[in-house]
Amino acid sequence: MKSLPFAGAAIVFSGALIPAAFAQTTLPAATEEDDQGGSAIVVTGTRKGTGRTVADSPVPIDVISPQELKASGRTGLKEILGNIIPSLTMPALGGGGTSASVRPISIRGLSGDYLLVLVNGKRRHTTALINNLSRISGGSTPVDIDLIPTNAVGRIEVLRDGAAAQYGSDAISGVINILLDDAPEGGDFSATAGQLYEKGGALIQQGLSYGTRIGGEGFVRFAVEGKYHDRADSSGEPVPLIYPLVNGAPDPREARADHLIAGGYGRSNRDKIINGSVNAELPVGDTLTAYSFSTLSYRDIDDKRGAVVPATTGYGGQTNVQGFTALPQIYPSGFQARRRIKEWDWQMAIGLKGGLGADWSFDLSTTYGRDDVELGAVGTLNPSLGPSSPTRFFMGKQIQDLWINNLELTRSYDIGFAKPLDVAVGFEHRWEKFQNRAGEPDSYRDGGYIIPADGTPFGNAYGGRSPSPGLVSFTGTSPADETSLSRHNLAAYIDLSADVTSAWFVGVAGRFEHYDDSAGETVSGKFSTRYEIARGFALRGGVNTGFRAPSLAQTGFSTTQNTATIIGNDRVSTTSKFLPVNSVAALALGATPLKPEKSLNYTAGLAFERGPVRLTIDAYQINVDDRIVKTEFLGTAANGGPAIRTILLANGVSNVDSAQFFTNAIDTRTRGIDVVAEYGLRTAAIGSFRLNAAFSYNRTKITDIIDTPAQLASLNVTLFGRQAQKDLVAATPRTKLVLTNDWSLRPLHALARLTRFGSYLESSNIASGDRKYGAKWIADLDIGYDVSDRLTLSVGANNLFDSYPHRNGVIASDGSGAYGNFAPFGLSGGFYYGRISARF
Repeated sequence: MKSLPFAGAAIVFSGALIPAAFAQTTLPAATEEDDQGGSAIVVTGTRKGTGRTVADSPVPIDVISPQELKASGRTGLKEILGNIIPSLTMPALGGGGTSASVRPISIRGLSGDYLLVLVNGKRRHTTALINNLSRISGGSTPVDIDLIPTNAVGRIEVLRDGAAAQYGSDAISGVINILLDDAPEGGDFSATAGQLYEKGGALIQQGLSYGTRIGGEGFVRFAVEGKYHDRADSSGEPVPLIYPLVNGAPDPREARADHLIAGGYGRSNRDKIINGSVNAELPVGDTLTAYSFSTLSYRDIDDKRGAVVPATTGYGGQTNVQGFTALPQIYPSGFQARRRIKEWDWQMAIGLKGGLGADWSFDLSTTYGRDDVELGAVGTLNPSLGPSSPTRFFMGKQIQDLWINNLELTRSYDIGFAKPLDVAVGFEHRWEKFQNRAGEPDSYRDGGYIIPADGTPFGNAYGGRSPSPGLVSFTGTSPADETSLSRHNLAAYIDLSADVTSAWFVGVAGRFEHYDDSAGETVSGKFSTRYEIARGFALRGGVNTGFRAPSLAQTGFSTTQNTATIIGNDRVSTTSKFLPVNSVAALALGATPLKPEKSLNYTAGLAFERGPVRLTIDAYQINVDDRIVKTEFLGTAANGGPAIRTILLANGVSNVDSAQFFTNAIDTRTRGIDVVAEYGLRTAAIGSFRLNAAFSYNRTKITDIIDTPAQLASLNVTLFGRQAQKDLVAATPRTKLVLTNDWSLRPLHALARLTRFGSYLESSNIASGDRKYGAKWIADLDIGYDVSDRLTLSVGANNLFDSYPHRNGVIASDGSGAYGNFAPFGLSGGFYYGRISARF
């Protein structure tokens, strides 16, 4: 990330890193090659028609160039931005469900739900895949930016401040505005290939972009990107036994068996992705311009999830009571189930902008987006169907739609300030819909099979037992769990800003929104200011209120799943149900309709720029009330027991051991600081350097937890337990430091990056089960050579020194767990790659 004056946060690395004998000149704040300096124009966080410069922004803004996005072997925008933005992290394995395939993000210690994503300034639709089984960012439904082609990006603007008053729901921790490439002519092609040092995980990625002029002053630009990224070899440990013991001794087949069962431990996905985009503008008169942009993506994921060892013992003699689910007639040596995700995602926008009369300007647009996901399973079974069970299943579909219509009017008034007062008023209509559709009956039904006591070792061990209905490891959606919810939203806002004096800027914004569901009505406001004390040195800050309306998925999502609960030293299979919050059963357990989460943000900072030195420091506090979280499983032996199951049965839910639902349960306070600095230097002998340091610190505290509902007050119930609380406040690193040196000496150039991830905690429901993982330094390197003005060859490595998390874990019965699950830099070690780039 190029650090930006008055935009980020910083620690300065001085020119002493360069021998004085070689120093010739310092780089200016902005050059023709680098538009990321103080004169860079940004459009995020301002309604001013011409935008503001980064240098005079009252809030921290970072601008990430396409060159920096491409100087990496990483395959999607989430991983790329996680490598660049200090406050953004992702766990290697956040938990089960689809979150293991589509990783959730955390920014400023808050889940991705609190980050608004725009494309060309228009709201992007969220994913249809709810992270219901993820321990980090559990229950979130953020925007999946991996479904936007990286080679279509012109630049990315990251606003690190609350902006709900300007943009509406979700903009609590910040805004990412992805601006598509609008170069009117020319094209480029790139191809990248690489793999992990020791564990496979081959990558092939190709991208093509081309633009041409239309109608004289208009343009249209196309981009397409294809990726194939294979899964890695497992980072798990071999298990001692695959088969049940024979007369107390190991089965002779053990000598030929594959004992590395935990195939999903590490990079477990095989991904095939095709992303495309179109960005166009066409003048239709002297003052009017028509515009349109769209993205279209197809993603096919094959993810190893849920290993089952058909033995009475797994790793280290741990009891494996799930062994009977691997029927020997189908899987005599156990199995590694694979989740299939086939996903179509698209967004399209059309609009008209220009002058309206002598003084006003307008922007009228409509945008529609959809994420359509088909879920399947391969290499598993429904053991309740017996030996006739299929091994391939259609599990259901999840679909998210978003349609937005916007009208914005802007103009300026000269009222005697140093500069005119900029006024923007706008109106927005938003319609959204979430659907959860049922899968095939074999993915969820109970076949009633009873294991026969037939004298075989398997029959002797499990005869007379009846396996749980549904798939092992995954959950097919039943008709009882189907849902289809939609809602409308109407909003109006006003934004005022002006340079009151040549040194003092003030901005005020307000927004009113009305939802036609339980989210109801919300009002949010923002005040921001910047005062330049001396040339190049300014103080800035502000306060804003915000909100996040509960997603429709959080309101209506329902699933019935087979899972395993630890009781003593045993893993016991259980059936649990996630209840829609408005269902009769959930209401009987004390659920209430979800209401918006409300925030109050404070920020204060300073910005300094002099010559090649840029420094910003911004402190912030984010209070979020009524945060939506999952309850614990209610009905387990330790949490309500049979009394909960009695309530469920009385309200139409049978054959379920426990249940949970979403609720506005907690208040939190997040405090942090962002520091970014840059020093630029050009030498005649050893080239040009841009030294950048970016540091992020945040800490979240739970300030309040709601009381147990009256319906459960007499029971021994915990709504939000120890592990869930620890996951919220300690599962991601509180600190992250990114040191970057971007060096060039034509035709050679290199980008070296060193990242320190702070310590984090993988917690348990008891303190003795906690595992703390210490800080780690991760190095990345990208080296390029310009063969000509049109051709560049590059090589590089992510995690150059092949680092792994500290080996500080208890090995699970399937051999996983040695490195924990939450490592933000992965569990599969270093990755090396080569890239060719051509321009035409």
